[in-house]
Amino acid sequence: MVLGAWIQDSELLRHAQLGKDLVFVLASALALLMLLRHNHQRHSEHRLQDAAQRTELRVLSQFRESIIDNAHVWINTLDQHGQVTVWNQAAERITGYGREEVLNHRRIWEWLYPDPDYRAWVYSRVDDMLVRDQVVSGFESRIHAKDGTIKIITWNSGRLYDEQGKINGLIAIGRDVTEHKCAEKALIERERQLATLMANLPGMAYRCHDEPLWTMKFVSQGCQRLTGHQPEDFVDNQRLSFASIIHKDDREQVASEVALAQAEGRPFAIEYRIRHQDGHDVWVWEQGQAAEIDGTHFLEGILIDISERKRMEQALEQMAIRDPLTGLYNRRELEQQLNAELASAHRYQHTVGLIWIDVDHFKSVNDRFGHLAGDAVLCQLSGLLQEQVRAADYIARYGGEELAIVLPESDTRDTQQLAERLCEKVARTPMQIPGHAPISITISLGVATYPTDAATTKTLFQAADQALYTAKQQGRNRVHLATPAPPHDHQPPESLA
Repeated sequence: MVLGAWIQDSELLRHAQLGKDLVFVLASALALLMLLRHNHQRHSEHRLQDAAQRTELRVLSQFRESIIDNAHVWINTLDQHGQVTVWNQAAERITGYGREEVLNHRRIWEWLYPDPDYRAWVYSRVDDMLVRDQVVSGFESRIHAKDGTIKIITWNSGRLYDEQGKINGLIAIGRDVTEHKCAEKALIERERQLATLMANLPGMAYRCHDEPLWTMKFVSQGCQRLTGHQPEDFVDNQRLSFASIIHKDDREQVASEVALAQAEGRPFAIEYRIRHQDGHDVWVWEQGQAAEIDGTHFLEGILIDISERKRMEQALEQMAIRDPLTGLYNRRELEQQLNAELASAHRYQHTVGLIWIDVDHFKSVNDRFGHLAGDAVLCQLSGLLQEQVRAADYIARYGGEELAIVLPESDTRDTQQLAERLCEKVARTPMQIPGHAPISITISLGVATYPTDAATTKTLFQAADQALYTAKQQGRNRVHLATPAPPHDHQPPESLA
């Protein structure tokens, strides 16, 4: 032994050997203690790790329950074989299929996509994600829910990886956009209908700034038919302002009516004329109202071409006041015009002349040549008289072959001179008779003036008629003046209405 070779004393050798054994025991005990301590630390670490894992699993479970299961969007995961591993409550609500019906098998896809071709197309998109690592965003599919309804789902999907980075499946988040798509489709349809309506309006719709130029911000396609201009010509006054084509005589009326309607808080409706691009006037009816959009004041409305209606109204008005044969004013209009003229004459102290005319021997013309010939004579006579009077004078057919002329602001001398000129002109002018040689006619005329010969409308008629009767009694083809009336108090003339 090594110690025996170094130490000769047996007693000392025994003590040395005892110290050696003691050192070995202490070293072994220390090593064992260190091993036990290491094992205890590892055990404590494992316990802590297990506790952490249990906590993580509990958190994940809570996350699934609170986030995934209670999410308002459809969340599901698939394994590499396409089987469902997660199916949240929203998926159940949207499809009608419960979790126990779909987990860990593929038959759900046959239920959701019963059409084989469509299902194969959906499978191909899933394979693209699994094999080619394609991320899907906004992918839409149509599913058949358990109750038979068809729903549109938009998907965002991607791969799932395990902790080693290997593909573990797919996660898909779907939103039910069925109502949104239906609303979108309905909106598109309404926009299409509105576009069709706008394109076929018998006028144009518009939105413009509430300012004097009526600067357009929107003009429908009917603008071209109504105005002759393209819609874009008016938008932001690129070529001209809409206000510039309003008839100059109507602009003040339009502005006043729009302003009044706004002040009273009501829509406005107005008729006025606009100038077409080719130069003719177009009557329009406009209905609109003020609108405020994002703090900016606009006018919105529609304009419709009413030119034909206006022509009909004017024709009806003319029929109401004109003699259908000669085109002269009729008896009713003559009386209304004379009433108005005498009222004005009384107010402003001026005179009015009246000429009463009768065709001499007119009955013989009808008897010899027929009533059509008599009508032709009356029409030619009416045209001849119209050529001789002023624009301010009124010529009317009172009845049969009797005509009358109202001469505003004409005294007895002026009225007599015109009557004599007319008498001579008619006598010198041959009248054309269809199918016969021209004939000559003469007229007798009675002249009366206000206020010299009469103070009222009725008495002025009577005075002129009596003067005409005297002219005929004296041989016809002549002018006779009414007898001046006795002094009167110049009260307002009475009306024949």
